[in-house]
Amino acid sequence: MKVIDTAIADVKIIEPTVHEDDRGFFMETWHQERFEEQVTGKPTQFVQDNHSKSKYGTLRGLHIQTENTQGKLVRVILGEVFDVAVDLRKNSPTFGQWIGEYLSAENKRQLWVPEGFAHGFYVTSEEAEFVYKCTDYYNPEAEVSIAWDDPSISVEWPSIVVPPELSIKDQTAITLEAFVAQNSMLNGI
Repeated sequence: MKVIDTAIADVKIIEPTVHEDDRGFFMETWHQERFEEQVTGKPTQFVQDNHSKSKYGTLRGLHIQTENTQGKLVRVILGEVFDVAVDLRKNSPTFGQWIGEYLSAENKRQLWVPEGFAHGFYVTSEEAEFVYKCTDYYNPEAEVSIAWDDPSISVEWPSIVVPPELSIKDQTAITLEAFVAQNSMLNGI
């Protein structure tokens, strides 16, 4: 696999080695030792796998858990999304900054989103299936949704359907400023 650095040091793009022929393709999507050696530099255990399907114009996020913080290894197996990670680690020099990357079934790229980052994606194809591994379990009581259009973060989403398709949770998302005020200690994030 090829690991590509991003503008935020701990967020990584992972390009798997793809073996293609007339029959189709084969690729390794997960290898514990290589991931720890080349991506995180430390032991990393995944405890939960998730799979979602969304239609064009759906925006999911920006989500973070203030407890049971999750690192996520994300990829798309059908369609395309614009995937975003926002650094919310309290003492990080890149706090409040974001990374965006197109992930698709075609490019087969994965994005490593470490613990302490809000995460979201926007579906740019007719539909998309999104799969990801998590380093901790889902904790709905600790989940916070930060507004996708918060001007203090200023994510440069691609041509977006206005308004995008949002869940009720994302329709009532809070600002980054409100998140910081509510979580002044950021619970170890």
